[in-house]
Amino acid sequence: MNAYTALIPAYNAADFIGEAIASIRAQSVPPTQIIVVDDGSNDGTGDVVRSNGDDIIVIHQENRGVGSATTAGFAAATAPLVATLDADDIWLPHKMETQLARLAGEPALAGVFGNILAFHRTRQQPTGSHVEGWLRSTMAIRRAVFEQAGPIIDPPGGCGDMVDWLARVREGGHRLAMLDETLALRRIRPGSLSNSGAAKRDGGYLFAARQAILRRRARED
Repeated sequence: MNAYTALIPAYNAADFIGEAIASIRAQSVPPTQIIVVDDGSNDGTGDVVRSNGDDIIVIHQENRGVGSATTAGFAAATAPLVATLDADDIWLPHKMETQLARLAGEPALAGVFGNILAFHRTRQQPTGSHVEGWLRSTMAIRRAVFEQAGPIIDPPGGCGDMVDWLARVREGGHRLAMLDETLALRRIRPGSLSNSGAAKRDGGYLFAARQAILRRRARED
């Protein structure tokens, strides 16, 4: 019941990915598998990952986007549950224990998320408040859901991939839950997707909305 794959998609994350991996290893319930998908990094990300343990599965691909990298990781995962983490974010130590308990208690539940707290530079510098994190870094989901929902698509500008994919998951009849607890920390830094300009974010979200409309029309035809 506690078997899960921890999955990190990474692009030029050499400065941060060690801390992300450490937060996975610090889980009160450890993963049965850790996968890092190096999405064409040129800053030595792969070397940093390998220095953090030879038990980590490293998948290299040309730079295609975080959605593509996440998809590649899902395809390689062997555990019945997959928990994803952006390479510059951090899990809190109780994250997986909390989510695994909820999933074990509700077998019909497809996946669970949790609150997230943003921070600058170090985790001792939080910014803002605890908010619901319908994000990759708080997601723990059954691998069978991915097999049914299909690949995670990278929208123009690189933002909104999870908005589109989670909409497809829900349209497939899968139920997702948001836990009240804060389970992860989200790093805010220049150049990160979470800190992208409004134009890129809006473009990604418009893509997700447009795709949802097209799918609805196709079902109605």
